[in-house]
Amino acid sequence: MQLTITSIIVIVTVLVSLGAFNNAKIYEDLIFYPPAVSRRNQWYRFFSAGLIHADGIHLFFNMFSLYMFGPLVEREFALIFGTTGKAMYLLMYVAALFFSLLPTYIKHRTSYHYRSLGASGAVSGVIFAGLLLTPGVEVGLFFIPPFIPGFIFAPLFLGFSIYLDRRGGGNINHSAHIFGAVFGMLFVVVLAKLIADVNVLQSFVQKVEQYLAYKGWM
Repeated sequence: MQLTITSIIVIVTVLVSLGAFNNAKIYEDLIFYPPAVSRRNQWYRFFSAGLIHADGIHLFFNMFSLYMFGPLVEREFALIFGTTGKAMYLLMYVAALFFSLLPTYIKHRTSYHYRSLGASGAVSGVIFAGLLLTPGVEVGLFFIPPFIPGFIFAPLFLGFSIYLDRRGGGNINHSAHIFGAVFGMLFVVVLAKLIADVNVLQSFVQKVEQYLAYKGWM
C-alpha cells in the first residue's frame, strides 16, 4: 500500500510528539518560543513546533482531523494540479505552519513567558482548503453530530474562533487556527488560478448551488 503525504505527516508528527513527551530537551528545542526567533534567529521553530503537542489528546485531535481531511484534499489537488498535486499539498501544509504562527510571532516576539506548539494551524489550513474545494461535505465539531455542510460550518467555526481569540484566556492559540484556515483557502484560490487556471471560487459557488438544489432548499 502506497503511503499518502498525509499518512507520512501523521507518522512523523506522532513519533516526534511521543518522543517529546518523555524528553524535555526535545520539547524545549522544538517549541515555538518567539524570543528565540527574534533574538537567536531560530526560524526553524515556526515549523518544528508543529511536530510536538501538549498531550495525547491534543495530538489525537490534530492528527485525526488531518487524517480525515488530508486524503480528500490530496485527491482534489491531484485533479487541479495533476502530477504536482502531492508537492503542492505538502507545500501548503509546511507553509501553513509558518503563516499561521506569523501573527503570533509579531504579537509575542518579546514575550519571554509565551510558548506555542502543535500542528493546529497547518491542520486548519488543510481542513479549510478541503471545505472550499468540497463545500457540500458534511462535518461536525470533532466529527460529532450534528453534521452540517462545510460551507456553513466554516464561517461558524471561524467566527467562534475569532470571538475566543479576542476574549483571550486559556492555553489554545486560536489565532493559529484562524490564520491557518485563511491561508489554506488563499493558497488554493491563488495557486489554482496561477498554475492551473482553475477558478476555485466559481467552482465553490456552483457546488453550493448544487448542494442546495439536491437538498431542495432552492
